[in-house]
Amino acid sequence: MTTKTNAGNFFEDFKVGQVLEHATPRTVTEGDRAMYGALYPTRFAVASSAEFAASVGLSPAPVEELIAFHIAFGKTVPDVSLNAVANLGYAECRFHRPVVPGDTLRTSSEVIGLKENSNGRTGVVYVRSTATNQRGEVALDWARWVMVHKRDAAAPAPETVVPELAPAVDPADLVIPEGLDFSAYDFAAAGETHRFDDYEVGETIDHVDGVTLTDPEHMLATRLWQNTAKVHFSTEARPDGTRLVYGGHIISMARALSFNGLANAQLIAAINAGAHTAPALAGDTVYAWSEVLDKADTSAPGVGALRLRLVATKGRDSTMTLRGEDGKYAPGVLLDLDYWALVPR
Repeated sequence: MTTKTNAGNFFEDFKVGQVLEHATPRTVTEGDRAMYGALYPTRFAVASSAEFAASVGLSPAPVEELIAFHIAFGKTVPDVSLNAVANLGYAECRFHRPVVPGDTLRTSSEVIGLKENSNGRTGVVYVRSTATNQRGEVALDWARWVMVHKRDAAAPAPETVVPELAPAVDPADLVIPEGLDFSAYDFAAAGETHRFDDYEVGETIDHVDGVTLTDPEHMLATRLWQNTAKVHFSTEARPDGTRLVYGGHIISMARALSFNGLANAQLIAAINAGAHTAPALAGDTVYAWSEVLDKADTSAPGVGALRLRLVATKGRDSTMTLRGEDGKYAPGVLLDLDYWALVPR
């Protein structure tokens, strides 16, 4: 009997230097913007209002950067993480140009590292993925690493290759959208008055609000982004019978919650690093807090860049504690995301 179905790649199927061309190109629509707003309590003005976006030099209005990230990421799942245990982290992600409805994204990935785990049953696969639009222009690129099951525990371990990834995107390498101009920024429409100079390095911001996760919503999200990882859909994919919430769902939820205190962090320019530090399940209530890590000037009129740490927690952490005295992530921390955002001066 022959088979035409795709069982996905297991750890031993990956080779350093291998290039994976992912199916299927996906056209971004206004429906994606609407569904994103239905899934996450997002209110950032640039993505919410075509008029506001035009007033800061962006027309047509771009969708949120994380829509592009989720779509591009979803393309990689059948080839990279269909047989994943968990997605572990991100680095060196840059958004090269705004994505607008009508753009069609396609993604390819290069395997840049492999490391078998000591249990001999799983391994970590490192890839660098690039999403391009219909004109062949790079929309975004990023590195990530994911823990993947082995098909055969007896298969020999590959040579360990762990790529050296930058701890952060250099501010000089941030791509500022063409035409972006915050010099006539409408703070009343945006919802807060806080400017670049109002934030201090080391400052922490409790975003206060929480959202309880449900199975229908996170499963709808992964279908929307065409993310087919088994652990998100099937109760038979994990020994305990639970469905893991897609880590990107937690990123978007935390980003949306961060509006309260960071409403003027309008655009994500880069993701420096990210770690999903614990699994999230339906029934968990997600809260978020942020820390200002750095500040940088940009060449765009009225635009500054804030480097922010966005932390999502299971249950509210009023102490805003990232790590315990042992250096490990504190109980309840779900996400540690380090990113650059563009804000008005």
